[in-house]
This record gives sequence, structure tokens and C-alpha cells, in this order.
Amino acid sequence: MTNYDNLPEPILFNPLKHYLPFIRDFVNSRIMTINDPGLKELTRELKQIGTCVMDVYTGGLTQEAIFSEIRGFLTQHNLLDNGAYKFWAGTEYDDYRVIQLSDTSQWTLKYHNHPTRYVHIFPARSSPHSFRIKANTLKSAIIYIIIFGKDYVSDDDLNASRALVGLSPVREAADAEAVTEMIEILRT
Repeated sequence: MTNYDNLPEPILFNPLKHYLPFIRDFVNSRIMTINDPGLKELTRELKQIGTCVMDVYTGGLTQEAIFSEIRGFLTQHNLLDNGAYKFWAGTEYDDYRVIQLSDTSQWTLKYHNHPTRYVHIFPARSSPHSFRIKANTLKSAIIYIIIFGKDYVSDDDLNASRALVGLSPVREAADAEAVTEMIEILRT
């Protein structure tokens, strides 16, 4: 699903998890019905979102501008080389660095063990121009809009859409409210 052709090396970035304009475009380009043959591929794509919490960038920088600023930082600090970057960022699970971009957003840079995609980037926790969301909330909102798309979100439709991506029904009002809020964010 992730098209690395548009990503400059050495950057690794998943816009379906971390870039709101991409997520909106993704949703708007895939409106389908529950019987659509493309549903299986869609659910496969949504699995890339994972199961943890994530931060989604909402600021005004394009992906290209984000990549350019991060590559500029790496160039300025002589970190474009895999070995130099690996030493700077660290290789342990909890090792990462945070840098600030021109719009004051903060981005986490982690080492990814790959020969050409070793700079894994994503919005930093509590960064300006971002929000934190549970992966299952995001998946639920995406699949709901693509399959049902109704303005009124019923529990039945919400739970039917969650079942399509292997999620259990929403039982708590707070979880349903979080999904409804995310649906509204994606629609605007």
C-alpha cells in the first residue's frame, strides 16, 4: 500500500497513519459498498495502521516539505549516512530523537534497520499540529466512511463496519464517541 516511490531515501513514513490530508484523500478515493470486490484489498491496506496509538499530523506542511526539511536537517548534521544516523539515533526500542520543523511541529526520528529506508519519521507525541488516536478508532472511522458514509452514525452500522476489519463491537460510549469524532475530522 505505501508507495515508497514518492519518498526520498533514506526516509520511511506511513502517511495512512500519520498525515491527515493523505488519510482524507485515501477515504475519498475509495468509496464502496459492503459487497465490493475491492473490500478485501482495503482491509489489507488498513492493517498497516496497526493496533497501537499514533500521532497524526494536521499542519500545513506538505509531505514533500516535511521530507525536505528532515533531509535538510540530516544533511546539515552529517547524518545522511546509515552508520552516522544509526549512531546518532540509537538502535534500541526506546531510542529516538525529536526535531522541530519550520511550522513548530515536532517529529520523531527513529533508526529502522534497512539499507535504504533507515530514517523512520512520524509526528512526536504532543507535537503542535497533531493529535493522538488509537489505531482501531482510526480504522473504524475510515472503514465506516468508505462503506456506509451516512451522516448519522448508528451503533449497528458502526459495529458492522468494525467487523469488516476484524474489530469487536463498540461497547462503551466513549469509544463510539471517539470514532464519531474521527469520522467528523475526516469529513472536513
